[in-house]
Amino acid sequence: MLTDTIKSTFKDAAKKLTGSCKRDFMAKVTEDYFDSSARIAETVLGWNRSCVQLGLHERRTGIVCVDNYHARGRHNSVEILPNLEADICSLVDAQAQADPKFQSTFLYARISARAVREALISEIGYDHSQLPSRQTLGKILNSLGYRLKKHKKQSP
Repeated sequence: MLTDTIKSTFKDAAKKLTGSCKRDFMAKVTEDYFDSSARIAETVLGWNRSCVQLGLHERRTGIVCVDNYHARGRHNSVEILPNLEADICSLVDAQAQADPKFQSTFLYARISARAVREALISEIGYDHSQLPSRQTLGKILNSLGYRLKKHKKQSP
């Protein structure tokens, strides 16, 4: 039915398009060459069947579905928990000290990110599942101007 050259041309054209334009192209090819069957288009060209079906539906109704890509994925922890930074500052400020040589503006925290996480759970009342991981809390501490520094052992 279709030669390999035509198949590769269709695949290449579909790769270069995005969103509703891509779905419209895939639906048009499916209507013209595969009798409006998304399953055959999936088998022959390797296209996502649900994407082709959505394109066929958009062509049939005239209503274009809007993609909401920016809402995908996990949002920033500071956006989810707006008081998190203030709560971290209230915990860490008591444990922080300025650079003794005054060479930087960072405050050195004598508390670890793991201890900050545990203190947020026990003292402030955050739930374990809603808090970000230890690594993320470390990044938040760095962005707030705190540096976690290893303690040197006291020499006898």
